[in-house]
Amino acid sequence: MDQTRIPTPIAPPSPDVAARAQERLAGLATPAGALGRIGELGAWLAAAQGEVPPRPLTDVRLVVLAGDHGVAAHGVSAYPATVTEAMVRTIVAGRAGVSALAREHGVAVSVLDIAVDADLSDLPAEVGARKVRRGSGAIHLTDALTRNEAERSLALGAEVARELVDDGAQLLMTGDLGIGNTTPAAALVAAALGLPADEVTGRGTGIDDDGWTRKRDVVAAALARTAGRTSDPVELLAALGSADLAATVGFLVEASTLGVPVVLDGLMSVACAVVAEAMAPGAAAWWVAGHRSTEPAQAHALKSLGLEPLLDVGMRLGEGSGAVAALPMLRSGIAVLRDVALLSEVLPS
Repeated sequence: MDQTRIPTPIAPPSPDVAARAQERLAGLATPAGALGRIGELGAWLAAAQGEVPPRPLTDVRLVVLAGDHGVAAHGVSAYPATVTEAMVRTIVAGRAGVSALAREHGVAVSVLDIAVDADLSDLPAEVGARKVRRGSGAIHLTDALTRNEAERSLALGAEVARELVDDGAQLLMTGDLGIGNTTPAAALVAAALGLPADEVTGRGTGIDDDGWTRKRDVVAAALARTAGRTSDPVELLAALGSADLAATVGFLVEASTLGVPVVLDGLMSVACAVVAEAMAPGAAAWWVAGHRSTEPAQAHALKSLGLEPLLDVGMRLGEGSGAVAALPMLRSGIAVLRDVALLSEVLPS
């Protein structure tokens, strides 16, 4: 994937198949509109798959992209940066929050060390095979990455998406893992959408009022430092992102290019989705928002993408947990299009 090319629009899921799916939905033996978003999800997945009714989702993959963030040393999180390493190990052991949800819903989880500031060489080789660097620059003081590192990260994210699709994945999800990561994510949203720091800064892992003020000031300083440099998506990721966030952007662009739907998670994946949409206009037609985060920047990002979350249950864990929790709604959409009788079949002739 050439990240320096002029953005190329991405075609949406098949309009013809979408129309056939809507026709079937309207013909079901249910009152018009009674299935709400469940029915709409089934029609969307039919269009994405190119067939009516859509196939059951038997191969769903979640990739958790992990990295540390230089801002974590500046009082923006309630937890120390060492938690990132600990949680990578917990996911590998299958004991994290997302691990439990994924087992329940039949989702295959992998975790990749993209930029964790630790030596994880004792873990399975595939965890660290794509590592770009240890940590990232503190964005209010310096760029997060070099441009070359941003381009490498974009390319590796695309490579991961291609490998999963080639291996048969029908639906993809991205998860995040990294203490301090809501700060660069908020900065990305603010820079991309022209918003002030006050409007995008949230409480992340649960910081108090003083912590929120420090975080807001870090975001504001980062935006001031990089003013005029963020119209190019690659430059934006180098200046205000991180290797794990850039890899997520590459993953989202490639999945859409390949015509495979993605369930977005919380702030990090949605912030990356804003950048991915700028890089590949139209890509958002292949995404659905799994849940509404408590982070204000996510609400702004979702509005810009025209996406309405499937769940609004106060989640803020990350790791892809909100995307996994929303999966039963997508499977329900498929079930109704496949298994509900048509009204024409049940009415007497």
